[in-house]
Order: sequence, then structure tokens, then C-alpha cells
Amino acid sequence: MTFEYFIGGRYLRARQKQAFITLITVLSMAGITVGVMALIVVIGVMKGFEDDLRNRILGGQSHVVVKREDGAVTDYHRLVKEVEKIDGVEAATPFSDVQGVLRSKYSISPARIKGIDPSTAGRVIKTLKDVSLPRDTGLTNPQDNQTKLPAIVLAKELANNLGVQKGDIISLISPGDSRSSIIQFPVMKQFEISGFFKSGLYEYDNSFAYIHLKDAQKVLRGGDSVTGIEVRIKNIYKSKKIAQLIDAKLGLPYRSQDWMQLNQTLFQAMKTERRVMFIILTLTILVATFSIASTLIMLVIGKRKDIAILKAMGATNKSIRKIFVFNGMVIGFIGTGLGLGLGLLLSTILKHYDISHLTGGIYYLINSVPVKLELVDIIAIISATLVICYLATLYPARQAAKINPADSIRYS
Repeated sequence: MTFEYFIGGRYLRARQKQAFITLITVLSMAGITVGVMALIVVIGVMKGFEDDLRNRILGGQSHVVVKREDGAVTDYHRLVKEVEKIDGVEAATPFSDVQGVLRSKYSISPARIKGIDPSTAGRVIKTLKDVSLPRDTGLTNPQDNQTKLPAIVLAKELANNLGVQKGDIISLISPGDSRSSIIQFPVMKQFEISGFFKSGLYEYDNSFAYIHLKDAQKVLRGGDSVTGIEVRIKNIYKSKKIAQLIDAKLGLPYRSQDWMQLNQTLFQAMKTERRVMFIILTLTILVATFSIASTLIMLVIGKRKDIAILKAMGATNKSIRKIFVFNGMVIGFIGTGLGLGLGLLLSTILKHYDISHLTGGIYYLINSVPVKLELVDIIAIISATLVICYLATLYPARQAAKINPADSIRYS
């Protein structure tokens, strides 16, 4: 151990008559501890919510959507096969969007109805994996020679709003497709509820319903055409590249959008919020480092005679600066270490603590706080804290190095 670190360690262990400096030192460590702990917990929780929300959204929608710019897609059978041949694509399925209103005996509610192909939709939309839509629509029962009503699957919250159960009959009222004719007449069609699904995302669970693709085509009166093609890819972070490959292969007038484009506003807002919180909580650490600077300034004032003697014995200005920088960095390292440990502990408790009494939020239902701590975020927090602590030591250390040994000894 060099003499600078030895003397710096002795200064940290203040004597009884310098207990006030020790108190300020402890408060400085506590401030840094609280700041680092808050940063780790808040960033981890916000990142966890972002990832959880993304997973829930991608569970209810595809990774890439392909549409035709000038209208409906007619040759979708060929396009599905072409898209599935692209490297990185896991599956593809056609769909038709139907805007309308669902009416039951008890209530009426606006809904977004999507026509899907049950044989392929479950491979693309994970919430449809267990959807009980029939393979064929409008089948005739040979026993009574009557045609069955087509099936519809409702989101759980939407079903609760309508007050319906499995097997009930509801009516779909839709304006149809305005491009199919000059004079537009609304379409009313009855469906039998065959099941329910739950994505966990309130926006979807409150408004979505699924019907057979052929039933959607009948409602839209657009013939054998669909709104577009939904695609699931193997790596969600390569969705933009896959969308570009699809556009290159299909050409105009087809256009692809990946999940990041479809939800760009939401995820950009969440990332911006996380950065702003990082800056705000870093300012908390900055305030705590003012105490470090105050501690070192008071220490320099109290150790003027010691500094003068050290310089008279041959200590250089660099050595004097090193002593006080070491003091400040020890405070910073201890505070950062304690904050890191407490932050990780609190994050673990939040992650496994049941908060099911908060179920029923605006966006989606949760049973525990989603926390995700990444090594990059932890390193950034620790680095930012130590840099701020180092900067707080520079001024007191420089002032200590400027002390004239002759004047200090003469007037002490």
C-alpha cells in the first residue's frame, strides 16, 4: 500500500473530535446508496413492464403484416406460399378485418372482428392456438337438415361486456366493404359463440373477436379476397429486415409493416420515459455527491497542518490530490456497492411478490411486478455514479494541493 492510500484510510477513520465529518461522510454514502438503489429498481421495473407489454402484444398480433396499397388481396393463396419460402419466416396466414358492432340480448358493443383461417392462424397468433373455430363454416346438420350458425370467438372482457356465455347467439352488424358497391347497405349476420380467449392486454380483450375467414368474406361482400397476410418470424428483432425481404420479393403494390412500426409510438414513448427517469434519478446521485465535496472540503480545512508537513517532507501535489481523490472514491464505492446490493434485493422481492389485488388495470392484468435487470443497465448506472463521485473529488483535491506548507506551518 502506497503512503497516499495509507494516509487516506487514516483520514476516513476520523477521531472523536472530528465526528461531525464522519456524520457527513455517512450521510454521503447513504445518499449515493439510495440513489443507486432507486435507479436499479426503477429502470428494472420499467424495462420489465416494456418487455411484458411487448410479449403480450406479440401474443395477440403477428410480427409482420403484408397488405396491398390499392385494395384487397385476391391471390392470397399464392402469396402465403411465397412468403413462407423466405428465410427467417416461421408461418403466414391470411386475414380479413371487419369493423362492426356486436349485439346480444343484454347489451351492444363495438368490436374489431377478424376473419382468420383456423388451419394456419394458430401458428402465427399465439392467443389463437386453442381457439375453437370450426374447420368449415355453415355446415348442415344431417339429422335435422338445418344449417348451423357460423362460430365466433370472443375476447373475455368483450364477452363480459355483452353478458354472453358459450353457446349463446349474437348478431354482427357491419357496414360491409364500401369498395364493393356504389350503394352501401349494412350487413347483419348471426353467430354462435364457440369459445373465448384472453391475451392479458386490456385493449385486445375488450374489443377483439374472431370468425372464420369465409364468414368475414361474406360480411365484407368482397368475394374471395382478404385484407392482408400476417407473418410470424423466428427472430422478432429481425422483423424489419424480414419485412424488407418480403417487399423485395412481392414488389408493388404490396407493402409490409413489422411490429415495431405498428407499435412505434407506444414503445418509443416507453423508451423515452425510461431515459428521462434515468436522468432524473442520476440527478439524485449528483445531489448526494455534493455531500462528498463538502466532506472533503471540511477535511482539507481540518488537515491543513498535516498537508503542510507532508509537502515539507517531500510529498508532491499529485500525491496530495491522490489522497483526497482516494477518500472521495472510497465513499462512492461503498455507497454504490450498498445501493447495488439493496437494489438487486428489492428487485427480487418485487419480482416474486404477489400483487394480485392490483388486478384490473387500464392496460392489462398483472399478478406481480415484472422486473428485468440487464447487465448493460447495471454497468451504466455504476459507471455514471462513479464518474460523478470522481468529479466531486477534483475541486477539494486541487485546493489541498495548492496549500503552501510554509504559510500553513507559520500560522497554525
